[in-house]
Amino acid sequence: MHINEILFWFLTALALFSAMMVVFSKNPVHSVLWLIMVFMAITGHYIIMNAQFLAIVNMIVYAGAIMVLFLFVIMFMNLNAESEPEKSKWMKFAAVLSGGSLMLILIAALKDNDGFISSMRGEGSIGLIKNLGKVLFTDYVVPFEISSILFLSAMVGAVVLAKKDSSTIVS
Repeated sequence: MHINEILFWFLTALALFSAMMVVFSKNPVHSVLWLIMVFMAITGHYIIMNAQFLAIVNMIVYAGAIMVLFLFVIMFMNLNAESEPEKSKWMKFAAVLSGGSLMLILIAALKDNDGFISSMRGEGSIGLIKNLGKVLFTDYVVPFEISSILFLSAMVGAVVLAKKDSSTIVS
């Protein structure tokens, strides 16, 4: 067995276990922490597949920024055991039924895919940041610059809306 295959299966088991803990944790803060662990395992999968840019973006955007936002929302909501409504047996049954159906669909989709793991050797230069940057700044330079102007205008608009009060409005 190749080291990439062992690492793949370890990260897969870690991601599945962490995802289950997200669902079954009673404390919402613990659920967010387990979700960060899921994102770390997915980042490991990206590194195995030689997609360093996706790994870095996944780490910074999802495991960093989005999870901090989730934690702030959870803390602002002040969730506790008394405020959570009790789930009926029918809701639990529907959740188990839909989760089982999704699992059967995933197993059926992956059953005929024999060469997936053996094709992931981490070789080649498909996911390298150097190649992505070369394509981004040669073939797609105009859409890249247009998107940067769009993001800049969105940031200026957000600042204007955030600072909007009666003393700063010029009539």
